[in-house]
Amino acid sequence: MPEWIQSMFRQAKPVIAMAHVPALPGTPRYDRAGGVDRLIEAVQPDVECLVAAGVDAIMFCNEDDRPYLFQAGIEQIAAMTRVVTECAPKGIPFGVDFLWDPYAAIAMAHATGASFVREVFTGVYESDMGMWAPSAGDILRFRDRIGAAGVRLFFNVVPEFASVLGGRSVGQRAKSAVVSSLADVILVSGAMAGEQPPLQTLTDVKQAIPDFPVFLNTGAKAETIGEFLRVADGVIVGSSLKKEGYTWNPVDPGRVKMFMERVRAARQA
Repeated sequence: MPEWIQSMFRQAKPVIAMAHVPALPGTPRYDRAGGVDRLIEAVQPDVECLVAAGVDAIMFCNEDDRPYLFQAGIEQIAAMTRVVTECAPKGIPFGVDFLWDPYAAIAMAHATGASFVREVFTGVYESDMGMWAPSAGDILRFRDRIGAAGVRLFFNVVPEFASVLGGRSVGQRAKSAVVSSLADVILVSGAMAGEQPPLQTLTDVKQAIPDFPVFLNTGAKAETIGEFLRVADGVIVGSSLKKEGYTWNPVDPGRVKMFMERVRAARQA
């Protein structure tokens, strides 16, 4: 396992908890009356609750900017940069995810001091947003041009709301992304936010790249996290930590406490 994982998260098998930002300006569900201040008021308590419960990192994401686009609006980037800046946790690392614009995510990470981004960087997919074919070569060159080479890249190779085109297995695609596109972490997702992938899919990816970090990206639940952490090197978790397990509800302290107790037991095991 790369030394930077332990150095960044100060923990084996880290838990990265989601801070879901409500709909941003320029999107259909944006609360115009509440404005950007309302976004901060919604996100800040979630971050404070998650940090108090002992998660190892926070990831900010524009989860409610539905329907999603492949290119961020200037107004979205400006508003989310402010939210991340004002709500960034103290003492633990944080990351940025922008659905679905990796350039915006890297730019915001660089501007706010984030340590990592989560995006789709490789592959070709049919998706709810149309044909999807990101260019890792262009994206990584952009990262270097703006001086953000220190921002770690978490590659989602099984993106939600999409299916891959081509005949390669997910393990083959993960290994190829590591070699050809310089991924820092490989992520394995379910079909959409809150859905866990088959454990066998995660196992197949880990077997393809046994010495490389592979994280569970969606569907982490207290009831099953012990089983998944026997394979995964870390986890990104969001929906199951919310009230009633619903993605767009506030964080539930009781759910976070139970989840972290199960994670600690799994680490000891």
